[in-house]
Amino acid sequence: MATNDDLAAVLEAVDSIVPTLRENGRAAEDRGWLLDESIELLEKAGVFRMAVPRRFGGLDLPLADQARVITEIGRGCPAAAWVTMVWVTSTWTATLYPDRAQEEVFASGSVKISSAFAPTGVAVPTEGGYLLNGTWKFNTGCKGADWDFTAAMVRNPDGTEGEIMALVPMSDLKIVDDWDVSAGAATGSATAVAEDVFVPAHHAVSFEEVMVSATGDRSNTGATGRNYGLLSFVMAECAAVFIGIARGAYELFLERLPGRGITYTDWTDQKLHPLTQIQVATAANKIDAAEALSARWLTLLQERADAGEQPTDEEKAIVRGQTGFAAQLAKEAVEILHNASGGSVIRRDVHLQRFHRDIQGFSLHALANADVNLELQGRVLVGLEPGTVFL
Repeated sequence: MATNDDLAAVLEAVDSIVPTLRENGRAAEDRGWLLDESIELLEKAGVFRMAVPRRFGGLDLPLADQARVITEIGRGCPAAAWVTMVWVTSTWTATLYPDRAQEEVFASGSVKISSAFAPTGVAVPTEGGYLLNGTWKFNTGCKGADWDFTAAMVRNPDGTEGEIMALVPMSDLKIVDDWDVSAGAATGSATAVAEDVFVPAHHAVSFEEVMVSATGDRSNTGATGRNYGLLSFVMAECAAVFIGIARGAYELFLERLPGRGITYTDWTDQKLHPLTQIQVATAANKIDAAEALSARWLTLLQERADAGEQPTDEEKAIVRGQTGFAAQLAKEAVEILHNASGGSVIRRDVHLQRFHRDIQGFSLHALANADVNLELQGRVLVGLEPGTVFL
């Protein structure tokens, strides 16, 4: 298991590169993908070893520790945090695959894995595995990944269908460079394409089983403290991205504040205006509230994993609601700070505008949508079924 020293070392290393991640943000946005320097610094900091099992040379950090690191990365660069979240949650997902697959994926002790949950591929059973064809859009981080999770519908000879998550080397996929967006531009979330790609049987697991950590042929089952519910795990780290972006925006706002007046008024120092003071306090409280709320789901998920249990469907629905609400609080905090920054904030050399655009874009993700998540939580709170199997 991980030690406190492991976490401290990663946090210290990440904290030291926050300024560089921030400065690289504009060039990464222009490029449509993170700069190599940023990825190398994150690699050196041990970020991509966080979810790798210790038996393969990884750090095997628990969920709460991973979330802390992702929050710190978000302070520096929203896109880097989003990509890290995808890569790290996907790396953890690979620990649910058969031992044989894990040995192949984790051979280097550090790995970057992208994922596409929408089943927009087709897998046809063949000798020893499947023949995969498909197209997966919004495939975050695929430009720099070693592997890619691709969801696909299985078409069996008897006419029945099922859904699998196929783990495919990025070298077997084609990347369509079609990522041209106004938010999250540096995430490189391009389209990946598979054309008659062979997927060995041990690289494919049932979607239903992987969602509840019930996959077989692996030694790391049971009460290992790391068998979290997949979607709850992803949602927890997704919320960490939002909190980190908000913390970064807060820092950037305070850095720009000294000496700024309020144009076309007699106020020569914005920080002396009561409205500015209220805005800063409100933003700070929203960020702190989001982070405080995160302790609820992080504790719950770890307790369940330590006991070798999956969260109940009701608990999973509540986690979705709480993480969605926390993300909304973070977004609102950034909006307050952005709106209080004056017209100059739209300049592209002002980092705050990028934080604002990125968090707006990320909040549109289907899993981050506050209304959808709160509806699920509300349904179980009033005694109804969640209304979805995607928990």
